Amino acid sequence: MAEGKEKKTTHQNHKRPSASFLLTLCPERLFGGSPYSLLPTLAARLGRSATPQRRPSGGVPQAAAPSPRPASPRRGRPPPSPPMRAGAVTAPRHGAAAKMAKVSEMYDVTWEDMRDKMRKWREENYRNSEQIVDVGEELINEYASKLGDDIWIIYEQVMIAALDCSRDDLAMFCLQELRRQFPGSHRVKRLTGMRFEAMERYDDAIQLYDRILQEDSTNTAARKRKIAIRKAQGKNLEAIRELNEYLEQFVGDQEAWHELAELYINEHDYAKAAFCLEELMMTNPHNHLYCQQYAEVKYTQGGLENLELSRKYFAQALKLNNRNMRALFGLYMSASHIASNPKASAKMKKDNMKYASWAANQINRAYQFAGRSKKESKYSLKAVEDMLETLQITQS
Repeated sequence: MAEGKEKKTTHQNHKRPSASFLLTLCPERLFGGSPYSLLPTLAARLGRSATPQRRPSGGVPQAAAPSPRPASPRRGRPPPSPPMRAGAVTAPRHGAAAKMAKVSEMYDVTWEDMRDKMRKWREENYRNSEQIVDVGEELINEYASKLGDDIWIIYEQVMIAALDCSRDDLAMFCLQELRRQFPGSHRVKRLTGMRFEAMERYDDAIQLYDRILQEDSTNTAARKRKIAIRKAQGKNLEAIRELNEYLEQFVGDQEAWHELAELYINEHDYAKAAFCLEELMMTNPHNHLYCQQYAEVKYTQGGLENLELSRKYFAQALKLNNRNMRALFGLYMSASHIASNPKASAKMKKDNMKYASWAANQINRAYQFAGRSKKESKYSLKAVEDMLETLQITQS
């Protein structure tokens, strides 16, 4: 009976990873929950008894009969995967991915849960590439026949994540499946170009994108990939030129305007960056981040007129979001500089002293509220006070 029990336990250990291996993984990364919530179910899954097995009675212990099954793996390592059936087509695994246990077994989730999780990550534009590879690889290997038409968008999602994780074998597998299903598709060709980019074959990628644009000049994704290549090569001026050409045809693309503003800031062309941010504020006046960034550009340009405009837009950003600490610090800095500017009038100095004093009080209150339950709050408050004292506001 004891031998049968030992064989059963060995068989279960052969199929399941060890408890120490499972507990090294953090459940919150994928499906939430505490790592200690897995403890009650792990013992049952692994087939381990809470009480030690007895030795046979007698003076000399009897030798156990040789087990026909392989010995259980060393503690702390997962068991080898069972051999796959002939003819099965699955995504390739290597390294740690080849030894990792299944996500559905570790977190006790169904394939529907994993499919819904992938859809949520896709719709909300998460870039958690490692988790997408772990979940998506199991969906592709084990449940491809159940996913229906969702399998193709999952192939695309997993391929992009695999490029982030340097899993070129998995990316190539997904790309081949998409090519087989959609030959001649511009979307699949763009994925091929992204693989070239990951391999730093930029010339091949640009040639591929140019062929796509010859067939479809309105393909915005191919145009943006070319701009991304220029940025990756450090050719900011060429990226600015191509982005301006793109905006001549697609003037309503807010992301393109913001990217152009960032490129101008990197080139220290603040006047053109301010123009791009003005376009963004016209289309979306309630976005406090656009107001804040525009105020920062004006503050960087300097001069009394720009500083006054900067202070106004920092105040507008605070009005739209009163928790924007960056805008609060910006209001303090711009107002204090105006108050100490010799070209400012007496009334302007007096008003800006009030604005700076109000901003300093709000900063202190915010840090006091954030550090109520922390022992080191007094040190952080002192650091804030010392920082604010570096710009003394004096009447002149």
